Amino acid sequence: MRMVFSWKRSILISILLALCGYMTVAQSVMAFDKPTQHLGFVHQGDTLNFQYQFTNTGNQPIIISDTKVECGCTVVDKPSEPILPGKQGIIKVTFHTNSAIDRQDRTVTVLSNASNSPTVLRFKCIVLRAKKS
Repeated sequence: MRMVFSWKRSILISILLALCGYMTVAQSVMAFDKPTQHLGFVHQGDTLNFQYQFTNTGNQPIIISDTKVECGCTVVDKPSEPILPGKQGIIKVTFHTNSAIDRQDRTVTVLSNASNSPTVLRFKCIVLRAKKS
């Protein structure tokens, strides 16, 4: 009776270990081409539109659940569909410089099911006073 219990326990442990191994192997990974972007000199009142391109280098689809920004001057448009393994996705960002001046170093935090989530993206620029008309 004791042997049967040990045999069943061994099988259960083996199955659990196999599942744990699968969980560590089955994952998605976001690899960004340029996680930090330098946008140069701009003028107050300009609207900057730029994007971050990434590749899913993992073996499971990436699902972006949310993005977080520091202020209302930054708007993010994220993919609504899963990004399949080996495929690319784009995160579009719009930065309104109406209330910004001087050096800007902003972040966009991307929350997803990827193993490297949360991922922090940065953009930098220097906002000069508005052009005189």
